[in-house]
Amino acid sequence: MCGRFTHHLPWSEVHRLYRLRLDNDRGRNTEPRYNIAPTQNVLFVRHDKEGNQVVDEGRWWLVPHWAKEIPKATLFNARSETAPTTPAFRDAFKMRRCLIPADGFYEWTVSPEDGKKDPWFIFQPGEAPFSFAGLWAHNEALGITSCTILTAEAEEPMKQLHSRQPVILDPEYYDDWLSAGTAVPQATELLKHHLDNLLQFHRVSRDVNSSKFQEAMAINPL
Repeated sequence: MCGRFTHHLPWSEVHRLYRLRLDNDRGRNTEPRYNIAPTQNVLFVRHDKEGNQVVDEGRWWLVPHWAKEIPKATLFNARSETAPTTPAFRDAFKMRRCLIPADGFYEWTVSPEDGKKDPWFIFQPGEAPFSFAGLWAHNEALGITSCTILTAEAEEPMKQLHSRQPVILDPEYYDDWLSAGTAVPQATELLKHHLDNLLQFHRVSRDVNSSKFQEAMAINPL
């Protein structure tokens, strides 16, 4: 799963990762964020009607377009195996797929010594920026734009920490994933093109267990 992540990319790195138009995105806030938690607003990239990659912002906890109130179910992650048919996610999986930029995320294990949770920071080699495969929605009645991160069964090395992991999509498939012209069966296949086997990790301070802890040292190894 993915319950917290980091985004401390300079805006130049965001532009390098995607096909964005500089004139449309000047002046955005690029404040580093070291402990992003569900329900907070995050950046995500989607296609506009012309098929251009654009940056949007939304609540990290999906609110389906048909919802009459904020869902109480935990919709900040969506299982890739069932998202195409699950009512909360199927419309977004069909037409509103997105990419969520990040440069790391956290997972927790239980310490055998004291039974408390130990956080781990997980990242690509060199802390290279990447994109979670995600879904987004806009609920007109509630005035909320939102998103969720897709997860899959963990592979090595992540399964040393958890049975699930977020899908980190190969950049070669960004446009195919975002395109409304990509049918659901093909979109499902695209999720197999991921970078999850490249992940590295190290333990970090238990201060990270509180989402209020936002210091840069959050990602430092113990």
